[in-house]
Amino acid sequence: MNVITIKNFRNALVTALWFMFLTFPIMVIKVNTTENLIVWRWHNLLYVGATAFTASLLTALYRQYRDRKRSQQQQEEGTSRVSWNERFFNTPAIARPVCALGALFFLVFPLLFSTYQVNIMTTALMYVVLGLGLNIVVGVAGLLNLGYVAFYAVGAYTYALLNMHYGVGFWVALPLGGIMAALFGILLGFPVLRLRGDYLAIVTLGFGEIILLVLKNWSEFSQGPGGISNISRPGLFNIQLSMEATLNYQYYLTIAMVLLTIFVINRLQNSRIGRALFALREDEIACQAMGIDKTTIKLTAFALGATWAGLAGVFFAAKNAYINPDSFTFLESAMILCIVVLGGMGSILGVIIGALVLILLPEYLRAFSDYRMLAFGAILVSMMIFRPQGIVANIRQSYRSSKDGAP
Repeated sequence: MNVITIKNFRNALVTALWFMFLTFPIMVIKVNTTENLIVWRWHNLLYVGATAFTASLLTALYRQYRDRKRSQQQQEEGTSRVSWNERFFNTPAIARPVCALGALFFLVFPLLFSTYQVNIMTTALMYVVLGLGLNIVVGVAGLLNLGYVAFYAVGAYTYALLNMHYGVGFWVALPLGGIMAALFGILLGFPVLRLRGDYLAIVTLGFGEIILLVLKNWSEFSQGPGGISNISRPGLFNIQLSMEATLNYQYYLTIAMVLLTIFVINRLQNSRIGRALFALREDEIACQAMGIDKTTIKLTAFALGATWAGLAGVFFAAKNAYINPDSFTFLESAMILCIVVLGGMGSILGVIIGALVLILLPEYLRAFSDYRMLAFGAILVSMMIFRPQGIVANIRQSYRSSKDGAP
């Protein structure tokens, strides 16, 4: 039976006071500029405190219940815990219809919704590609990269500059953007071969800021803060398309890009290179002791992750027909990292769900514009409390033998 202890009550009270203190300027103070008055909304402060206090107590009760269930399961002999996503994927009668319905929904999406919704979904699918690319570096190889947006910028500016100076089209620039980003990934990989953890994160963050400063200040090369405009959109056999048809065409191109990314990364995780990347994440010293070339594997991880960022950057430049350095700030890297962590590091399905949630949710919370970011942050905090492993935890392969010794 769950019991609320004095410690739970004290922690809930401290949490409520902190939330009241942090939200005081937003929830209590309202400035009336027309009459030069300050409206004090003290009742909102009481609502915030009561909500935070109740949520903290419920969280403590949930953790007690979860710990008790785990201890009971561990005491039972011959039982093993199976996560819900393992049950889902191992049940074709459930997984296949759900996947088929999801695929059908995305295929008919432009026919059911407005061009605005199609544009937002296209952006979300681009972030799916970015999240899956960063998932190779962070989720599979365990290398924390806070400058991932730099490779995104390399791909976008590769297409923009080639199109502006030489008239290179989208389909020619697409592989070139991926190759250029991969080269920059290797360039970043060499100096950080001996770094891990926080030190690696700081260096990659600095790399992203260096790329951003170069794009802003080297005007002769990148056109400076003004950016590059009139970038050619993807063509379809020289057919003139309307604006709506162009948006739908870009949407289906992004769908194809997502499917290609899923196929390649799924094959990568089940390959020899993928197993080496997982080994590098688990224990770098043991990985090297087993004969795996640590240098090659790290450079491979950076190059593969950067490749998908470069491809997404080309899509971004072609979709918007305009880019500038402000599109590639640190906040973009933080958003992509949040997608990977929220969805589940190493999980393909989790990253897809995480990207759709984090990109689409702010758009559909515009009706609550005054509290949109507050609700957005509360959802992220709740996920970190109740499912720290992410929405869909990565399913690790396991091998079991029967009790009688049969294989």
